This record gives sequence, C-alpha cells and structure tokens, in this order.
Amino acid sequence: MNDRENHEAVVDGGAEPRGLVAMKKLLHIAANGMSRCMEPETFRQALGAFGDLTVVENGASLNKEQIARHVREANVYLAGWGSVALPKELAAEPGKLEYVCGITGTMREMVPVELVDAGIPLTNWGDTPAGPVAESAVALLLAAMKDLHHHVRVIEDGGWRISNEGHGGSLNVLNVGVYGCGAIGRRFVEMIRPFGPVVRVYDPYLEELPAGAQRVDTLDELFAESQAIVIHAGLTPETRKSVTAELLAKLPDHAVVVNTARGGIIDQAALFRELESGRLRAALDVLDDGDTLPPEHPARRWDNLILTSHQAEMVWPRPPNHLAPMHRVCLDNLKRFTEGRPLRFVMDPVRYRRST
Repeated sequence: MNDRENHEAVVDGGAEPRGLVAMKKLLHIAANGMSRCMEPETFRQALGAFGDLTVVENGASLNKEQIARHVREANVYLAGWGSVALPKELAAEPGKLEYVCGITGTMREMVPVELVDAGIPLTNWGDTPAGPVAESAVALLLAAMKDLHHHVRVIEDGGWRISNEGHGGSLNVLNVGVYGCGAIGRRFVEMIRPFGPVVRVYDPYLEELPAGAQRVDTLDELFAESQAIVIHAGLTPETRKSVTAELLAKLPDHAVVVNTARGGIIDQAALFRELESGRLRAALDVLDDGDTLPPEHPARRWDNLILTSHQAEMVWPRPPNHLAPMHRVCLDNLKRFTEGRPLRFVMDPVRYRRST
C-alpha cells in the first residue's frame, strides 16, 4: 500500500562514466513536442555522456509497430511525462533493448507490465518527490485544521471573524491516521512528529514503522480512531475507492481528510456529500475523474474544502538549466547501468503493481 515511491536515493550528480565497454543507444519518443521530462537542454547534453541520444517527437502519430521498431534499435529507452506508451509486444521481442530508465514516477501509462514481467529492468525517480509532497501534505493539513481557506473567504466577502464552533484545531495530541507509509508517508510522519500528534498507520506492506507511530490492522480501525486522515497510498486495484462512505462516516464531526496521493483512492461522491453537508473538512491536491472539476462545480466555493490542483508540491526557485533531482537520479542510474553496477529504484513486478 506504499505511496508513489520507496527506498532512498544516493545520487552522485551524473558524473562522467568510467570504464564503459561501449556507448549505448539512448531513445526517447515524445507523444507530441519535446517532453517536459527531457527539459532542460542541460539534461539532454548530460545524457550524451552515456551514449548516442535520439529524441523522436510527435510519436502519437506512430502506430504500435513503428514505435516498437524504434525501441528495438535502442539499448536504453527513457520514459517519463509526455512519452508514448510502449507496446506490450516488446516483451516477447525486445530487440536490442536492455533497460527502461524512467525519469519520472508513474510508469503504468507508458511502460506495460509485460515488459517488467519479462525481466527487462525498469527504474523510476524513486523517493525524489518524498520531501516536497510530504511538505505539501503538512501544509494542507495545517491549513485545513486552522480553517485558513474559510478565514480568507470571510474577509474577502467583507467579514472579519469566523465562528468558534467546529473550526480550528491543533496537531498537538491530535489523532492522525496515515493511510500508506512508503517514502512519502514516512517523511510526512517525520515532519509532523514535533507537533506532538498521535500517529496511527495503516499499510499492510510496511515492515518497519516510523518512530513514534502505531500500527493498525484495518482501515476500519484507522478511521474509527482518527480525527484527521492523510492519504499516502498508491492507486492500485486494491486501493481504488477504498475510502468509502462507510469509512468516512466513522470520522468525527469536523474531522479533516487530506489527499496528496491519487484522487481515485477516495469515493469522491461520498466525500463530497460529507463536505457539502458541512460535517467534514478536506484539503485535496488530487481528484478523481481526470483530476479536475467543471468550472461551475459548487465544490469550488465550499469553505471547508481546499483544492490545489495537483500542484501543491511545486518547487521554487528553479534556476534556468538546473538539473532537477529526477534528472540526477536518471543520470546516476545510467552511470550504474553502463558500469554494470546495481540500479536504484528498480520496479520489479511487486513494486510495479503496488505503485501508482
């Protein structure tokens, strides 16, 4: 039930590889123009240290066989935001393909499970987003608990004070339930620990609890014992809509739900009914059904709901031509691959299926 990533990266910045037997052929096929994950140009230049890089643009116009033909001629395929989906037929006939290096996190939409099951190594950005996403969850939890959104609305509308009834709160001795405790969930627990909450964790795949946290065995227990729920699980068939109306009903009045993971984990209609009635509060960085709301949707005006449009983890400042952490992880793995050393953040069949 772990979140998007797990384990820790040790990145050496993508230094010049040593002792290469032969330069590799690197390939990225962008669905349209240059993919976001391949920017900036500094990153593409750094990739040149590991082989001959080819970037094919407008790959959405190619059929499956054309895509497969390109990939079979490469040793390493670079996958990430904006790249095409690889055909599953590559699993049986990979050609020269030896390794799929994921630059970003989610791989399901672009790398089929058949390639992983066939033993072709696949990596992704690992725990790169753990810090920014965990910070976002802390910020959203505090903002919802302090009713900052409601305060802003009241003052914008000409008022000044809000009611004491059902508003406000403190993390001190608050019962916080954490659903999913991979790299992001663990970092979140570390960040809120100084505030003094009582932290309970539900994650059936977690072997070691974060310091100070208590394990619970079921989601029913987690919701029944919590005044705030923070979701860090990955979206899988097991977790999809696992936060049901029945679980939400176990939360006390004015409890808070925070989700920075995936919107599909929550029965969104059930949560919206609770929010529309005013019984619960929520801060959601992600939503179900396309991760957006129609412009006229009434939820956009609810005082007890904060929405951050899957952008809460944005990082500033971002200097021009700066290599992002995800690029450094990619370069480090390419260095390891060309030197025959173990790769980091390998998505084996188990991890692939548990990840979003």
